[in-house]
Order: sequence, then structure tokens, then C-alpha cells
Amino acid sequence: MASFDYEDAPANSAVPASSQSHEVLGYDPNFVPDSVKSFAVHLYRHIREKNVYEIHQMYETSFQTLSERLFKDTPWPSVDAVAHYVDNDHVFCLLYREMWFRHLYARLSPTLKQRIDSWDNYCSLFQVVLHGVVNMQLPNQWLWDMVDEFVYQFQSFCQYRAKMKNKTEQEIALLREYDQAWNVYGVLNYLQALVEKSMIIQILEQEKEGLEQFTANDGYDYDGGSNVLKVLGYFSMVGLLRVHCLLGDYHTGLKCLLPIDISQQGVYTSVIGSHITAIYHYGFANLMLRRYVEAIREFNKILLYIYKTKQYHQKSPQYEQILKKNEQMYALLAICLSLCPQVKLVDETVNSQLREKYGEKMIRMQRYDDEAFAIYDELFSYACPKFITPSAPSFEEPLVNYNQDAYRLQLKLFLYEVKQQQLLSGVRTFLKVYSTISLGKLANYMEVDEPTLRTILMTYKHKTHAVDGDGKITSNADVDFYIDDDMIHVMESKSAKRYGDYFLRQVVKLEGVINDLDRIKLD
Repeated sequence: MASFDYEDAPANSAVPASSQSHEVLGYDPNFVPDSVKSFAVHLYRHIREKNVYEIHQMYETSFQTLSERLFKDTPWPSVDAVAHYVDNDHVFCLLYREMWFRHLYARLSPTLKQRIDSWDNYCSLFQVVLHGVVNMQLPNQWLWDMVDEFVYQFQSFCQYRAKMKNKTEQEIALLREYDQAWNVYGVLNYLQALVEKSMIIQILEQEKEGLEQFTANDGYDYDGGSNVLKVLGYFSMVGLLRVHCLLGDYHTGLKCLLPIDISQQGVYTSVIGSHITAIYHYGFANLMLRRYVEAIREFNKILLYIYKTKQYHQKSPQYEQILKKNEQMYALLAICLSLCPQVKLVDETVNSQLREKYGEKMIRMQRYDDEAFAIYDELFSYACPKFITPSAPSFEEPLVNYNQDAYRLQLKLFLYEVKQQQLLSGVRTFLKVYSTISLGKLANYMEVDEPTLRTILMTYKHKTHAVDGDGKITSNADVDFYIDDDMIHVMESKSAKRYGDYFLRQVVKLEGVINDLDRIKLD
């Protein structure tokens, strides 16, 4: 339901909460249509009865339908107007406001005051989950959307705050007054607190020993308990990965995801948004840490999964976001394969889609000239996360926009890495041709002296190896070598040919031809 990385809407000037009723022409926050009364009453009843199936239907379908029909350009009725229909239940009102703000962010432009109010609502909601007694079962989709939207609104606030140039005096006064709203430490602390309080890391450890059924039960509690804290804690690990990627701290991000075994199906794969967010950020972090093989493997798996299942999500409100992330991951895969040509790791279906989208560009990226760098720049800029600067702005005149600073820094670091790879493309070309070659001969071909060649070969070794999550050094190279007595001995990794996929495709084609022939009626 929440878009897991939608574009930032332009923010309006700050409007006090009291005047929110006049923001949208004709919008009365106190008017509650009968269909909304019915929605609130039924949703409240289903939550009290822990009827997860009905809650999911109302959350995914009814809320969307009513939003489309009644609130396309306006917010939903205020929580105060709805509260007395649901016994003024504190927790339900927090959940309703969470949906209210999410709808506002998706359809309209939140004011600064609304951004701050949404932060306060998340604080209250997470405080209840962390320190209260929550006796609810909520659908995984909703719990994922809470974490996802929490991180999105943090990202959106940082981008908004960094555009200081056209801020009004009223906005600057509000930013000074509410300097703790969407503070980076507050965001990280809540996500970390959910992970720790839920004991989810210990639960996943116990599951490996057969003592827990968390994954088998999709995170739900079938013994009358609540799934809310456990599943929020679980999804918060994906949330932490995303926040650290936005900050450019890839090591810490990957460390946060370690308890989830992404080589297996898990609760994170039960919600398509969580699955894509986890793998997109996991793959991107590995790309930035030069662990290209790991990034290629995971991008290949998720792209194949989306290719096979996207038709089932066509009616989902997240469908456009699934397609956008799909395109971004193809761009990242094109970058990975240009820097580390390990095509053997990519499934034939994904490879043919990749060639269709980026085939020409990938050929040009191999040249390492100005045009190639422009393509690397273009693909990175299109596919990277929207990096943020989490620090508070300078309120001194003249006010300047700095919302692009973090992105420019990451782009600069990435292109610096690409430039260093430029030297290596020539080495790789020669190594692929020979099984043994003397240092002198290769130096001659490359028009450099032997000491320089040794430096280039050491650089090649360094750049084609990376430290994995366990601290082991792994190779990304499709062509490796060792030097013995001034002779270079080349070892090219030969991939085992896979005939299975080819024959399966031919069998399917043949069955199609036979079916077509069966339909032909002969006279």
C-alpha cells in the first residue's frame, strides 16, 4: 500500500494545524461520510477480534477504493472526527492517523507542520508497541508499510529541510523549534529499539535449531498472542539497511541485515515491497563495496522473480513502484556486469531482458572513454537511492540548497572507482588471450615498463578482490593469474554449460506448435 520509494512531492509552505481545514478547497476535516464511518467501525471490530484476513482486505482494498472515490485530492476526515465511532480507542486512533498521513504524503503535499505531526504520531505509535501491551495481530503488509513509510518520510523530510533557499521565516522558526523532529538519531534509535525489544535476532537464531516457527508461520502468532512487535522488529532490520544506504554507510547497513538469511525464503519475501527493498539496497551496498559477484547474484534472482510474478501484482497499488525498482535494478546489474563481466551468473531470461534494455550502452561502457563515463554517470544517477544529508541546516544567511550534496559525493566516489578500473580493461583483454605470457612481453604490448606493469597487475589483483561480510577475501575476477619467475600464468574461470534451460524452452515451444497443429481442422 505504501510506495516503497516514491518521488518527493514539492512541499508547501508551513501551515499551522488549525488552518489545515482550509488548505484544500471545500475540505471539511470534521465531515465523516457514512462509508468512512462504516470503514472505521468494521476495521476497529476486526482489529479487536484479531481477524487478520478481514483487516488485510479492508486495509489493502477498502482503504484504496474509498481513497480513490472520496479523497482523491483531499485528506481523509480528521482522527478527532472519527474517534467517537471507535470508542476513542487510543491505539486505533494512532493507526488511523498513520494511514491518514500516508495518504496525505501520497496524494498531496504535506506542510512542515504536518511532517512534524506525522513524526509525533510515529513516536507515539512505536512507544505503545515498545512499552505498552499490544494485543493485536496486523497483516504483514501493513506492518511493512509502517516501517517503509517511516523511513520514506525521514528521507523526504531531510530532502525538504535541505532546500533552504526559498524557506519562509515561519518555516525557519518551526524548523528551529522542532529540531528533534525526524532527527537521524531518533529514527535509528526507534528502528534499533524495535529490533532489540522484539528479540527477533534471538528468535531467528532459535529457528535454525528448530525451536521457533517464526518463518513457517509467516510471522503470525497462532497461539492467541500478537505479531506486531516481532514483525515490526523483523522489518526494522530492512529499514535500518535502507537508512544506512541513504547515509552512505554500506558496511553498517549490511551488518543490520545479517540476521536475515537472504539466500532463503523468509518473512521478508511474503511482502513484495519488503522483498524488493531488501534486495535492491543489499545489491546496491555490495556494488559500492566492490562485491560485484554478490550483487550480480542477488539482482539476478530478484529480477527473475519479478519477471515471473509481476502479472500477479498488476492490480496492486505498488505495481508502478515494482516496475520502477525493476528498471533501476536492471541499470545496476548493467553497471555490475560492465565492471565485473560475470555473465555466467545471470539467467538467460534476465540476460535477454538486460541486452534489450542496455545492450548497446554496455558495449560502449567497455571503452572507458568520456562517453563511457557519461553512461556510468547516467545509470548510477537513475538507479541509486535518494541520498540524504542528515545534519541540521545552517540558518545563517544566505540560505542555500544542499539537498544534492550527498548524491554528488556518492557519485564522485563511484566514478573515481570506475576511473581506476580503466587501467584494468587493457590487462583483462591481454590475459584473456594468453594462458602464459612473460612480464616483458606483456609490458611491451601495453607500452609500459616492467615496474609499471607490476603495479598495474597488483592493482588488478586488488580491484578484483573484495572482503565479504565474514571478513574473507573473495575474488570477483573472471580471469585470474599468478606470477612465477617473471612468467604470468593465467587461470580463466570456465563456467559449466547449462543445457537444462535451453531444452526446457524448446520443449515449451514444441508443445505450443503441437497445440497449434491440433487446432487445425483438416478437410
